Amino acid sequence: MPKLAESLETATVDRWLKKPGDYVEMYEPLCELITEKVSAELPSTARGVLVKVLAGDGETVNVGSAICLIEEEEADAYAEIPGGALAAGLQPTDEAVRAAEREANAVPTAPGPASAPAAAAAGQEMRQRYSPAVLKLAAEHGIDLARLAGSGMGGRITRADVLAAAAAGGSAGAQPKAAAAAPAAAVQQAAPQAAPAPSAATASASAASSSSKPIEPMDPRVQVRSGGLHLSESPRIPTIEIEGHEVPGRGEYFIDVTPIRNTIATRMRQSVTEIPHAWTMIEVDVTNLVVLRSKLKDEFKRTEGINLTYMPFLVKAAVGAIKDYPIMNSVWATDKIIVKRDINMALAVGTEDSVVTPVIKNADQKNIAGIAHEIDDLANRARHGKLKLEHMQGGTFTVNNTGSFGSILSQPIINYPQAAILTFESIVKRPVVINDMIGVRSMVNLCLSLDHRILDGVICGRFLQRVKENLESYSLDTKLY
Repeated sequence: MPKLAESLETATVDRWLKKPGDYVEMYEPLCELITEKVSAELPSTARGVLVKVLAGDGETVNVGSAICLIEEEEADAYAEIPGGALAAGLQPTDEAVRAAEREANAVPTAPGPASAPAAAAAGQEMRQRYSPAVLKLAAEHGIDLARLAGSGMGGRITRADVLAAAAAGGSAGAQPKAAAAAPAAAVQQAAPQAAPAPSAATASASAASSSSKPIEPMDPRVQVRSGGLHLSESPRIPTIEIEGHEVPGRGEYFIDVTPIRNTIATRMRQSVTEIPHAWTMIEVDVTNLVVLRSKLKDEFKRTEGINLTYMPFLVKAAVGAIKDYPIMNSVWATDKIIVKRDINMALAVGTEDSVVTPVIKNADQKNIAGIAHEIDDLANRARHGKLKLEHMQGGTFTVNNTGSFGSILSQPIINYPQAAILTFESIVKRPVVINDMIGVRSMVNLCLSLDHRILDGVICGRFLQRVKENLESYSLDTKLY
């Protein structure tokens, strides 16, 4: 069990992606871990066969403790990489180099009649042993592994052999559909608990398509409120099966508290008991911002490949206000107030089972387009469970977007130990009096919760006024880059 962060001493094994007897590639995920901050996959630090699992599902393990045993394949780790280990940046040992030189310089001798079958069998002892990666590649490219000559140890077929056959146009023989399904089935038998990982391009494409497609109601007859402009871009919420323990004879069941949920409970309780919360609200006319975004969103989608939401504009406006009022970017330290120089904006991202706050580091050094990319990346990581610990650390101020589900007024809980949190509610068209005339404008409420030990109403009122000015100053001439 590695030390995932300085403050973490234990981690819980959520589930194993490999089982004893499975072949494991270098850096291939072995299991999923749950810590008090994030869930993460544990990659293998060796290539070989998983012999034994020492920590079962749901077991909490101390850092440094062994969780499984892997029988390494020393020679194949060098032979399987095209160009040798040096091509991959690995440094072979002197003994490995000498062994390779002896094998290359050895003079082959003709085997006798009795020894020929034994030598052939010895040279092909690994011939029928395929790794999951090889089986997956063969299924993708329609390669018949029985027709390939393996270049690995003991005649084993490597990924390089499959890729070379695919590059040659399938000269090794394309399989019919029925035969091509065999390697895929073998992959599933080799690792029934592990879902095949999609490529980076496929993952990004699916993330983009899923984020751009609004969620439709299960029943088409159900009428969904559509007055808030945010509701046109509902966030994608994954379907999560909650495992509970039924109580015989009672109409209820128990749900185990995960480390992440326990951390949320601890931090929320700590925040509301230690921090004297106060809150205030201001309404902002964002009509010009709505027009600006409507003008730029299609072109931004084509050029950048992501949706242009309202959040980058809010983050940019809040960052500008924090520069003018640095005390908002501070923490309470009993006998002193610590004002942070770096403006690291934490984003409250909600999924079906938790709320996490990934961080945009040095947000004051990024333009609106850069912030948009950071938000899209962090939100997708959060909703797909791909956040790492470095994404969660160092936040100095938190912004929240409850407008995505139609909220117009809320009192957020401060992200301990920060001094304040700002919530962006739903944009709603309302009649507004302007120069003694009534006009229809796009209005939004900004709600700020503050630590009254550090901040008072005057400074927070001025801060909100500056955020309001920054949001209302957006126009068609505003540049994203």
